[in-house]
Amino acid sequence: VPLHYESGYRYPLVVWLHGNGNDETQLRRTMPQISTRNYVGVAPRAPHVTAHGKSAWPTIEDDLADAEDAVAAAITAATGRCSIARERVYLVGSGAGGTTALRIALSDPLRYAGAVSLGGPFPTTVAPLRHLNDGRQLPLLITTGRESRTYPSEQIQREVRLFFSAGLHVTFRLYPGGDEISLQMLTDVDRWIMQRITGEQTMSPSTYDGNASI
Repeated sequence: VPLHYESGYRYPLVVWLHGNGNDETQLRRTMPQISTRNYVGVAPRAPHVTAHGKSAWPTIEDDLADAEDAVAAAITAATGRCSIARERVYLVGSGAGGTTALRIALSDPLRYAGAVSLGGPFPTTVAPLRHLNDGRQLPLLITTGRESRTYPSEQIQREVRLFFSAGLHVTFRLYPGGDEISLQMLTDVDRWIMQRITGEQTMSPSTYDGNASI
């Protein structure tokens, strides 16, 4: 819940999808670095369990139903406790959680205000663009580190042409470092969301911001 929470104000909701190997308590570390005032935050636990007993999101080839149910339950819990602007629900995830955030948002683009993947590769199987017409209205922010092994910057550069030709509204950003989540990434998530809420930045076709936060 934001600092100085006001029940009469309808807050945007950030649904945080943790990375594999973490759990929903990752929200306690990341949400204060995104913003302590601007949003209500909620985090579901990934529905799958690895052989090592860790929570994990569906793989690219897996069905999304369990993950969608977990996100829906988290949204219901948040709206039952706090005053939420239902048209301003943003899915934000790290690593595999970021990929899942993109998959869920693109599977039902009109339900969400935007989706963010921090270091999670864009899904390339199971027809992620099957709702392309509606998906063109969905703002996406995709980031990675220049030395990332999970989502190499060269892969993003190749995908820029694909998203531009598809007419998607995607902002790509590269950061120093590898697969870790940096404070600058989380600060930029806040800036990116607020720009869309306030209308300071209108949606434009896919952009590649290779110098961001350097």
